[in-house]
Amino acid sequence: MKRLALLSALLCAVLLTTSERAAAQIALNETPAVISGGVGWYDFNLSDDEAVDFRLEYRHGEDFLWLKPWGGVEVTTDGSVWGGIGVLMDITFFDSVVLTGSFAPGLWAEGGGKDLGHVVEFRSQVELGYQFENQSRLSLAFSHISNANLDDDNPGTEVLNLYYHLPLDVLF
Repeated sequence: MKRLALLSALLCAVLLTTSERAAAQIALNETPAVISGGVGWYDFNLSDDEAVDFRLEYRHGEDFLWLKPWGGVEVTTDGSVWGGIGVLMDITFFDSVVLTGSFAPGLWAEGGGKDLGHVVEFRSQVELGYQFENQSRLSLAFSHISNANLDDDNPGTEVLNLYYHLPLDVLF
């Protein structure tokens, strides 16, 4: 019991110091504008309509109240297409680990893949990545796409994706 209490106290101390540091890094805007490319496994959890998922996104470097705008397009090998514009938040830990949460409404076309039920689909995502010295980043993301019950048919889908984020200042 004492070990559990000691481990809990240590974990709380680490989380508190990390969150203070993360808040300082968010305020300093240490994540630049990036062009992001990704490849992933569409509908990996149900394996009903699996496909390869390709993504191209722009993520803005400036933030407003810790939120940054982003926009992107997602295409699968089954021919479905999703495009949306939303917001994200980057939280940097230990100078090189970046946790990103994002949300975006978008428009979707079925193609030959899974029927998600509506033309309006929402994508929420959590991603964990490693940021290199030149501020490029490699990350793994988990996302959920659904129509939030805008239609009676709302099967949703999950996507596991590997991203590479390239800062715009490296390109130009």
